[in-house]
Amino acid sequence: MRDTPLQFKSGPLACRELIAADIPAVQRFLDANPEYFWTVGDEAPRPDEAQQEFDELPPPELSYRRVRHFGIDAEGEAAMVGYGSLLEDMVAEGVCHLGLFIIATARHGQGDAARAYQGLEDWARRAGARWMRLGVVVGNQRGERFWERQGFVELRRREGVPAGRRINSLRVLLKPLAAGQERDSEIQDYLARVARDRPEP
Repeated sequence: MRDTPLQFKSGPLACRELIAADIPAVQRFLDANPEYFWTVGDEAPRPDEAQQEFDELPPPELSYRRVRHFGIDAEGEAAMVGYGSLLEDMVAEGVCHLGLFIIATARHGQGDAARAYQGLEDWARRAGARWMRLGVVVGNQRGERFWERQGFVELRRREGVPAGRRINSLRVLLKPLAAGQERDSEIQDYLARVARDRPEP
């Protein structure tokens, strides 16, 4: 992927890339919107959740180009209404892995999540991404339905993934981003490059 500033507008929403100085604002957002953490981990965000999100790196065996954190702002709102993180060129060039994507609970059902994700996807495509990848916890029904509506398909499931006080099953989802390309062939090309996501026999 190209070194493109992570910023975009999508309707009344605007995305900006976050830096270390934004960690306190991220913590305030997470504290005010703990629903995701209760859903996947049966506990509230940790007091240093934002710091840990910024400090956490992929395991050594997982290659990548860079980690980015982003905030979503809305017209007329002083505080962030969304937060997320992504990994560029995960394992293979052109793979954009969405690590976290949270929209303020009070704004659920208003289309903000879809608007914010579409803006992010358009940015990733312009930056040279060919695939968007993410994991969603089995049983997080809101999340599972949302990502299916965005056009993601399941590649495989990973078992024994810890989150908070729970051990979860994770659905590994993928969406090809290349315009005009045949979807199934793009998925097969991805699996040829990223062996860890191939379905188990």
